[in-house]
Amino acid sequence: MIQTTMSMSKEVAKSVEDFRANVAETAEGIVFRVFPNKIIELTSLIESTKSDDSPYQISQAAASTDTTVYPSPSSTAKNGPSSNKRKRNEDGSGSPAHANETVSARYPELVQANKLISKLHETTKSECAQLSDSCDKVKLWVNLTMPKIEDGDNFGVQIQEEVLSELLRSQESAYNIRDGIRQHHLGRAKISSKLIKYPNIEDYTLSLKEHDEKQFFFARQNLIDIRNIYAVLTDILHKNIAKIRAPKGNNGVGLY
Repeated sequence: MIQTTMSMSKEVAKSVEDFRANVAETAEGIVFRVFPNKIIELTSLIESTKSDDSPYQISQAAASTDTTVYPSPSSTAKNGPSSNKRKRNEDGSGSPAHANETVSARYPELVQANKLISKLHETTKSECAQLSDSCDKVKLWVNLTMPKIEDGDNFGVQIQEEVLSELLRSQESAYNIRDGIRQHHLGRAKISSKLIKYPNIEDYTLSLKEHDEKQFFFARQNLIDIRNIYAVLTDILHKNIAKIRAPKGNNGVGLY
């Protein structure tokens, strides 16, 4: 049986090496510049939240929460949708109802979202996206620096695997923080629907105010959590950078 040996052409091999070099340059830039700068930037932002005029102050919650139940903005909804149209929408025939459309709503009244909280959430989403993207680039670099699988002297590889685990945990934390925004809107929608249905029950009004106040606390806490993630990643990466770059190098270098 004739065996053939397949290999990359010189052009492809050079392109792959250029890619690896670019990945390494980008990742080390993140490790030594982006991560430390994010620690400083977020620490400064966190300190600014202590100011009385900061949008992160819980005292802003009362002014930003509108518990008023407004009438439907749709003139059609004032007269109520026709029974035939509602029936067509419910049984799946006819035109589907669009999101937030009030013509088919059982309770077409409106409770407005908290615009200030939504603005704070935009900052949180941006920070989570940047953290996740940076972790992806550093993970790729660490994976590409891993040596071939063989017996003996695998301590450096173990360090790399621990670093990869920390990067993955950081990404999962960013995803969870990001998902908290969805949970906020879902929880607020449930309270608002109760407020529309039972406007005479004061506890639903108080519940909406308390819910928003909690979000101001979470918005600031999320900044602290993201800053701390950067701090931990910077620490573990800087302390073990020699083994990450050359896992088969000096075996005397240990984790942490």
